[in-house]
Amino acid sequence: MSARIHIVSLTDAGFSLGQQLQALLDSDSSHSHCPKPFAACVQGAFRRGERLILICATGIAVRTLAPVLANKHRDPPVLVMDEQGAFVIPLLSGHEGGANAWGEQVASQLGAQLVLTTARPYLQPIYTVGMGCERGCPREHLQALLEQCLAQAQLAVTQIASLNSITLKADEQGLIELADQLTLPYHTWSAAELRSVEPLLNSRSDYLFRTVGVYGVAESAALYAAQQAAQDPPELLLCKQKTARATCAIARAYPPAQRG
Repeated sequence: MSARIHIVSLTDAGFSLGQQLQALLDSDSSHSHCPKPFAACVQGAFRRGERLILICATGIAVRTLAPVLANKHRDPPVLVMDEQGAFVIPLLSGHEGGANAWGEQVASQLGAQLVLTTARPYLQPIYTVGMGCERGCPREHLQALLEQCLAQAQLAVTQIASLNSITLKADEQGLIELADQLTLPYHTWSAAELRSVEPLLNSRSDYLFRTVGVYGVAESAALYAAQQAAQDPPELLLCKQKTARATCAIARAYPPAQRG
């Protein structure tokens, strides 16, 4: 799935909100105001796998996207917002595509109200971190990346249940030292185990798959660890973030005691 964001607005107030969003969000984003034809613009972006923020009525969004929906594992995340920017509604691919987590981030940046319609929106999840790195990456570099990711997700390290990676990193000294420094359990998982959450990945690297047998270490490890901890379907809270030497992702899932 492409990480590109496409914002679409229809009213003057919506245009102002779209401009504000474009300034706040990823630099790789675009903003279309009153595109003609509207359906072709929105459906084209959706087919390309772009993340959509539609500043319009929910009904308009549903009727426009209905003809191009595939399934929850393939469709990109879609958020709908009112023109005043008061509410953020994850409309499509809430869990699997990460719209819920993305919606939380957008709502936080705007000071808006997140409106979740999926199950268990107000329960306390288990958070897990997945990390990958080049051999010999120092603890200080890994810690700086992790702290940056926690800040983006608005989490404290005390909310994290574990640090995770692939079995090949079982002896990676920087990751071991980081877990010790933060008093976090350090778990590593086999490539076969990590491949079981492949449909939930936000990004995939063919090179990494050829090298270590999985399409993404950080996202896979975070997702698989969350699933094991909660025995429930996980979702990405923060998609893979990377530096020249390491990657990091955060996942969450809900514990058995909190299932409704």
